[in-house]
Amino acid sequence: MRQGYAAQAMTVAALVAAMFVQTVAAADKKYGPGVTDTEIKIGQTMPYSGPASSLSVSGTAEQAYFAMVNAEGGVNGRKVNLISLDDGYSPPRTVEQTRKLVESDNVLLIFQPLGTAANAAIQKYLNAKGIPHLFVGTGATRFNDPKHFPWTMGWSPNLAAEGKVYARHILASKPDAKIGILWQNDDLGKDYLAGFKEGLGDKAAAMIVREASFETSEPTIDSQILALKSSGADVLFNIATPKAAAQAMRKVHETGWKPVQFVIYSSSSIAAVMQPTGIDKVQGVISATYLKDPNDPAWQNDPATQKWREWMARYNPKGDPRDFLNVYGYTVSQLLVRVLAQCGDDLSRENVMRQVTNLDFDLPMLLPGIRVKTSPTDFRPIKQMQLQRFEGERWVPFGGIVDGG
Repeated sequence: MRQGYAAQAMTVAALVAAMFVQTVAAADKKYGPGVTDTEIKIGQTMPYSGPASSLSVSGTAEQAYFAMVNAEGGVNGRKVNLISLDDGYSPPRTVEQTRKLVESDNVLLIFQPLGTAANAAIQKYLNAKGIPHLFVGTGATRFNDPKHFPWTMGWSPNLAAEGKVYARHILASKPDAKIGILWQNDDLGKDYLAGFKEGLGDKAAAMIVREASFETSEPTIDSQILALKSSGADVLFNIATPKAAAQAMRKVHETGWKPVQFVIYSSSSIAAVMQPTGIDKVQGVISATYLKDPNDPAWQNDPATQKWREWMARYNPKGDPRDFLNVYGYTVSQLLVRVLAQCGDDLSRENVMRQVTNLDFDLPMLLPGIRVKTSPTDFRPIKQMQLQRFEGERWVPFGGIVDGG
């Protein structure tokens, strides 16, 4: 009898111990909305329709990247469920779709919504609710403001810094330049314009001979290009999203104007901009980048680029390998996966922000010398770029890695 009681007592003790371990394990887990033991639900908006629809390639690439992650077991055993909704590049629709993601779909965070105006429209709402607004698809300066918007973080080098990179190159290579500027009349255009002028410093007033703005709703920008040409400018800074950027370069060629042309990074896609414009019409155009270009022979045998090609073939077969947005979507998704993995079992919104504000590592498809680095007072993951010139059918990098400051 005593042995029976002893055995029973040991069984009870074992059960109590097991229940204690389970309770402690459960207590160690902290889940925000959209998180379970098997899923992490995140959301985004993309312009799958509208005037910037060519940029939505990044959203398709991001979905394809998470498909690979999930096929390989997810993040710490949890599948990433990316809900990607069309906003048509319309800020009011961005607000509507973001509210749905937050209030109906209960996502943990908003990841990589695309567009300066779109992100500006949801920034206050997400910060008021304490929802991570991460790696936004715009480099506008306003998204590096941890004091006023501690839940919002950018991804690409900010637009003003990119503008400074072009300005400094012009000062060094063509100090007597007469500059014409085509700029999109929104936050994107204003940010680039301000950074470019700051980069020119006290020479801006003398070097800039004409500015011409346009609205994204305008069907063409022909009149702006004609006005810039008539100013006598021998340098053109093309601050426009893909559709208008392509129109501008095509019109420049048609008129026989031969300025040195600069086009912003987001409009440098070979597949979406350069080739549709006409390869013969974009020779010598200058832009900047921070990602490896799989079309560059320099990366032909690069292990990271080979792995990217394998991912494209298996998970994103309809994607165009000439479109840098497929590298962009792949790389920014890698960053989020790193962050979620670092969170472990504390997938609260607060811990997500603790992780993203203390990053310091490389990503395989970043150019050598460019590193992801953030702090609680610096919400710019990428700060450096390299200039590139379009030659033949591809971009050719030149110069070294530069910091826009």
